[in-house]
Amino acid sequence: MTAASGAPSARPLCVVLDGFSLTPHVPGTPAPPDEPSWNDLGALVELVVYERTAPELVLGRASEAELVLTNKAVLDSATLGALGRLRYVGVLATGTNIVDLEAARSAGVVVTNVPGYASESVVEHVFGLILELSLRIAEHARAVRDGRWARAPDFCFRLGTTRELSGQSLGVVGMGTIGSRVAAVGHALGMRVLAAQQASMHESKYRGLPVRWLPLDELFARADVLSLHCPLCPETERLVDARRLALMKPSALLINTGRGGLVDEAALSEALRARRLAGAGLDVLSAEPPSADHPLVHAPNCLVTPHVAWATTAARTRLMAAVTQNVRAFLEGRPDNVVTL
Repeated sequence: MTAASGAPSARPLCVVLDGFSLTPHVPGTPAPPDEPSWNDLGALVELVVYERTAPELVLGRASEAELVLTNKAVLDSATLGALGRLRYVGVLATGTNIVDLEAARSAGVVVTNVPGYASESVVEHVFGLILELSLRIAEHARAVRDGRWARAPDFCFRLGTTRELSGQSLGVVGMGTIGSRVAAVGHALGMRVLAAQQASMHESKYRGLPVRWLPLDELFARADVLSLHCPLCPETERLVDARRLALMKPSALLINTGRGGLVDEAALSEALRARRLAGAGLDVLSAEPPSADHPLVHAPNCLVTPHVAWATTAARTRLMAAVTQNVRAFLEGRPDNVVTL
């Protein structure tokens, strides 16, 4: 637990339940170079930051707080009902599924989130995964370090097939802020943009991009690279199942930086092991952290990164600034980014 030093008691108490997700910086101390700082938020409130909070500790730690900030610590209806002083919940992320919004609304608690802070970072991570799976850059670099190029008979040492993205079809499921930016970058690289059909949209310009809109199953069948950017809800849970994986080209790549639950992970592992799919790049899994024997961690040609696409220094700095501004706006009586309206 850390607290802003010298904070006057007249200011409202703000408890951060899981500050590790945003920064390791301790309030009231100099921030490490390039790391976001809690200091601006600490100037507005009496601030207490917990690195992590187990479910059984949430009530005790937040019992006196008027403001609570959370990333993954759950605030369900029972918890919200027991926090009598609570007026405000700030979610340190875009998704708000950790808070019972209906219960908060009924209790008169304002809940805000931070949309869009990590869009560019996630887009760059998507193409990092695509490029690594296509060009095998790290794999070739490791081979050089291991001396395999030095032992090769020719000037060019190749581990196998690499491929160019230009001319390939990029399929995007979910053309929101991130999905449309992925489409724009793909188009800039010379890829043909396909997207899951929305209403009656067909081949047209979308945010200045030439996009061909297709029914979902046809999108799976046509895409050389398929990237998921839709929210996880009952309609999209296991959207990528064994049936849809069977529709994909054996040469295709699947990218998921959305939510792990969008994919039937056992079916994907089986498709990769049977070579019915060329590769997958995942920054999210259905259980995080995964078990040591998770079927995708050791699947062939599957890159799994530990939910870090959002977490560049630039993105976390934008997040901290937006969190602070959300609190400031609430204290001034003009709350912004409210999700309980």
